[in-house]
Amino acid sequence: MNNTDDIAEKIISEIEKTEKRIAEYKELTKPTAPDCAIGRVSRMDAINNNSINLAALRKSEDKLKGLKYMLSKINDDDFGLCERCKQPIPIQRLLFMPQSQFCVYCSR
Repeated sequence: MNNTDDIAEKIISEIEKTEKRIAEYKELTKPTAPDCAIGRVSRMDAINNNSINLAALRKSEDKLKGLKYMLSKINDDDFGLCERCKQPIPIQRLLFMPQSQFCVYCSR
């Protein structure tokens, strides 16, 4: 199996995990009904938790978009090259963060 196959497998696996995580975050971010009998402090805590889960949801949706983009480019000649400097992205980075479109230096 070559590096591209390994990366494609990793991307598909990450897409599945991320889609599952998005579904969980969507469930967690459903609004609490105002008639739900919880105290003022508990309601404030629920609002705070909701904003944290919304941020995690947005981050996961961005990651999913990046993963799908990289999967669509997997067979392109320039796959694995940084989109900014055009230098190769190390295979370890692509396996660790398969949605990476930039090398470490350009991602800063």
